[in-house]
Order: sequence, then structure tokens, then C-alpha cells
Amino acid sequence: MQHGGNLHDAKALFPEAPEPWIDLSTGINPNAYPVSLPDLRAFTRLPSPQEVGHTEAVAARAYGVSDPARVVATAGSQATIRLLPRLRDKSKVAIVGPTYSEHERSWVSEGHDIQVATSLADALALTPDVVVIANPNNPDGRIADPTELAEAASILHRRGGWLVVDEAFADLDDEASIAGKKLPGTIVLRSFGKAYGLAGVRLGFAICDPVFSVRIREELGPWAVSGPALALGAQALGDAAWLADQKVRLARACLVLDELLTRADFHIVGGTRLFRLARHPQAGDWFERLARSGIWVRKFNHEQTILRLGIPQEEMWDRLRGALA
Repeated sequence: MQHGGNLHDAKALFPEAPEPWIDLSTGINPNAYPVSLPDLRAFTRLPSPQEVGHTEAVAARAYGVSDPARVVATAGSQATIRLLPRLRDKSKVAIVGPTYSEHERSWVSEGHDIQVATSLADALALTPDVVVIANPNNPDGRIADPTELAEAASILHRRGGWLVVDEAFADLDDEASIAGKKLPGTIVLRSFGKAYGLAGVRLGFAICDPVFSVRIREELGPWAVSGPALALGAQALGDAAWLADQKVRLARACLVLDELLTRADFHIVGGTRLFRLARHPQAGDWFERLARSGIWVRKFNHEQTILRLGIPQEEMWDRLRGALA
């Protein structure tokens, strides 16, 4: 699956489309957290270990993790996705998919043996050393049962394996999260930018056993996360009331988007509070029609009858309504 957010491609393919483009190709909250700029010193000096520790402690509280030593700040969850395959000898890896393609790309690039399974049970049946699963999944929003994840972690740990759970979309669907559970051999990845609408900050977290978290910190090296990112992250992650309000606001927006898509004869087949996945027999035609209206959505090579749409900004709803009418 290709990444979203590639508006440069959209403009090249559809130069006649009206501006400004509405980018619905990503799963990023259109209501960005109203940050106040950090102290200028966050930009002019290297962040201290104490500042890193403070942001990790705030993240631990936000994610329900009792021990902040289990939380490692990273430059986005992508940094950990690329790092983890380098921390194991060549292994048999089962990825529950289709899902975010960087997982497979990262393990393949380090020479691991990769197989893709359609469910967690099927992944375990392959007797892998590592299972990778996104929860909620991207692009269909599928949620794995936390009890089944705990059982999988136990099975893998007994043979020295790992369970890697990508919770990039769990901030707004936190009933799916296992971040607060102390499951042996489990590495949970959290992404800050999606739920808080601040993807450019490049901040994420790895949550795992404290011994393994030390190893991740050593591999990342000093100053892996910028001072401004640490400051903004601590500010936003500490605001539980704002996030609770976003859950309600985005759930309502999803209902509106589902209704618009259904009126256009789409069938909703999945999603989260940050995106909807919809099926239509002429999805390719709809992709072009929306693009010519300056609306960029996600299409998929593996399934050409589905499109994924993010949530538009408030002032963009009327344009989307008109394009779908």
C-alpha cells in the first residue's frame, strides 16, 4: 500500500483540479491540538535526559502505563518500525495484513523471512518468531481482541519471540490498547501525530519491558527526539480533556461521512474515528472524480473496489458534499 499525504502526486496527475486541495488521503485528525510554542530554549539547545524522561512520564500516564521506564520516546513510530528488525537475528516473521506496508518493507530489508496472514490465529499457525499486527488495523480499522493478543504474546514469549503491536490509531479507540498491560515479549508502538493532528512534529513511543527499552534507547542514541517535539508532546498528551472531546467530535464526523458515502452508493466496510473505508464497484471512477474536484483520497492496488477517506476540516464539508452528490 502506498502512503497517503502525497499531494505533489495529486497536483501532477490532476493539474486542472481546483485549489486548495482537500487531502483526505491520510488518517490525521483535522482538528490539530492548539499548541502554544515552547520556550525558545527548546530550539536552541539539545534536550536533556530529564526533558526526555518528563515527556515519557506524561506519555505513560496518557497510555495507562504504570512504569515510565517502559516508555521510550522516538522520532515517530516509523523510527521504531525501522529499528526493530535490526535487533533480532534472522527470524520468521508473520504480519497480519493487509496493513501498513512499512512493517513488511522494514523486516524484508533486514533479510527476515516474511509471511502475511489474514488473522492473528493464522499468523500463529505459521509458528513464527515474531508476529506484527496493527490494532486498530490500517486500512480497515479491524480491532483484535486484547485477550487473544495476550495469549499470542505468551505463546511467542515461550519460544523467545516477540509480539509487535502497532497502535498508531489507538489514541481515539483506546479500548483496543494493550499498552498498559505488562505482556512479556511485547513491543507496543504509539504514534503521537495522528490523534493530535501534529504529524509533522515526528514523535512516537515504544512501550515494552524496561530491559528492552534500555536497548532501544541505546540503539537510538542521544537526542533521538528534538526538544520542540518533546515539549509539544508533553503539552498535548497531558490534556486528557481535549482528547476526550475529540473522541466525541470525530465520532460525529464519522457518522456524517458515512451518510454522505452511503448516499453515493458506497458500502462502509471499516474504519476508525480518523478514517472510513468504503466499497463501490466503480471506486476507480470515484477516485478520479474526487481528484478532479480537488479531493485526494486513498486507493489500493490490492483491492480496487475500496477507497479510504479521512475526516475533512470543518470548512471543507460542503465541497465534499458537492463532489459526492
